[in-house]
Amino acid sequence: MEVKSIFEGITDEDVAKMLKCFEARKMSFKKDRTIVTNIINVKLIGIILSGTANMVRYDYNGNRTIIEKLETNSVFGEVFSRVGNDISVIATSDCEILFIEYEHLIKRCKKGCIYHTVLTDNVLKLLSRKIVELNERLEILSKRSIRDKLLSYFELLATDNPRRTFVLPFTYTDLADYLSVDRSAMMREIKNLKEDGFITTNGKRITLISY
Repeated sequence: MEVKSIFEGITDEDVAKMLKCFEARKMSFKKDRTIVTNIINVKLIGIILSGTANMVRYDYNGNRTIIEKLETNSVFGEVFSRVGNDISVIATSDCEILFIEYEHLIKRCKKGCIYHTVLTDNVLKLLSRKIVELNERLEILSKRSIRDKLLSYFELLATDNPRRTFVLPFTYTDLADYLSVDRSAMMREIKNLKEDGFITTNGKRITLISY
């Protein structure tokens, strides 16, 4: 069964007790503020309680790559982000983040709390899901042309929608950074896809017609 929250299967009362035991803390961040930098050296698990953020990496030339889109209930931290030591998390809207020290998750609960086991199990399931998502992204990035990258990504977004219609989770600028392509070239290819009858668009709403 797919887990959508690190606290799935745990009552609100027990969550409150665990957070007190874990010395968890909530922090708020405004849009465009940096939540964490150099994530691989931050010994914390971050959970997005509200808002959205991007996990990003900048190369030596200042080029940005978006590694992942983070939304409510998304989890980030060292254990989830073994993709380099220069990864940052940037708020894309006002956010509220819950931070828990990673050490608390892997230590055996002194009270033998069953919910600690549930929490650890949820973390492992979320980690497994992130591995799947990383493999999906690598598959998209392995495509040689911008057109193939776009169609592969659109196919992924349309998979669970019988009408083949979806709303892009990114702005078009962020989409270009997610696909590691030039934005202008990407927009030209989206125009070509529309003219060739592969897609229709209405702002960020896209319908995949043929692929």
